[in-house]
Amino acid sequence: MDKLPKIALPAIFIFIVVIIAISKSTVTIDSGQAGVLYKTFGGGVVTDEPPMGEGFHLVAPWNRVTVYEVRQQEVLEKMNVLSSNGLDIKLEASAWFEPIRNDLGKLHQEKGEDYISRVLLPTIRSAARSVVGRYTPEQLYSSKRDAIQQEIFDETQKIVSGQYIQLNEILVRDVTLPPTIKDAIERKLKQEQESLEYEFRLVTAKKEAEKVTIEAQGKADANRILSASLTDKILQDKGIDATLKLSESPNSKVIVVGGGDSGLPLILGNN
Repeated sequence: MDKLPKIALPAIFIFIVVIIAISKSTVTIDSGQAGVLYKTFGGGVVTDEPPMGEGFHLVAPWNRVTVYEVRQQEVLEKMNVLSSNGLDIKLEASAWFEPIRNDLGKLHQEKGEDYISRVLLPTIRSAARSVVGRYTPEQLYSSKRDAIQQEIFDETQKIVSGQYIQLNEILVRDVTLPPTIKDAIERKLKQEQESLEYEFRLVTAKKEAEKVTIEAQGKADANRILSASLTDKILQDKGIDATLKLSESPNSKVIVVGGGDSGLPLILGNN
């Protein structure tokens, strides 16, 4: 019994050391993450091998593992930029991106864990200022939002393409103009809309007038042609045909042959 404490203390000490060593030698990487291994006595950051994948890993206790998220991420940036005529514009844009998985070691070695603030955000700001500076406030407010968004993406992509970052999309969330400029643009757009509406009404009225004129001209031409073709002989023949049809009706009537000015029969009664 006297020897038990002397044996137990070293055993407890060894057990604690083993537990600490194991805890230092294991790494669990969650889903959507990858690990970069740093070998203290083996050349530093491992860049010639794929990063450590999801799951449980054993590493030497003197080495370190830095875990990165490799899923698509979003970063939002608000900035002040200048339009082509020097007016201050507030722009809000976000970027969808992800680190290139197979280059994660190089990203860690050259850019570090804060690569978003070191590389991505400055690039977005630079591209946004360059692109917005080509447009007037009116273009930014109305018709050029999609074009600006695409141009910012293209310029950002050129820079980050060699920085081990995959840029998926740039979204322009909001463009805020000075209130006086915004009001002036809205008034101008309203006036343009009213002008277009007035022109449309004029064109519609003109077409309607042309339609009425064409219809009236057609009727006049038809009447002229009809008048020219109706001779006395034709009128007399038509009158005879009508009289014959009327005389064949069952109603009682008195017919005077040759009583009309044109020599046609007259019907004096129809009961």
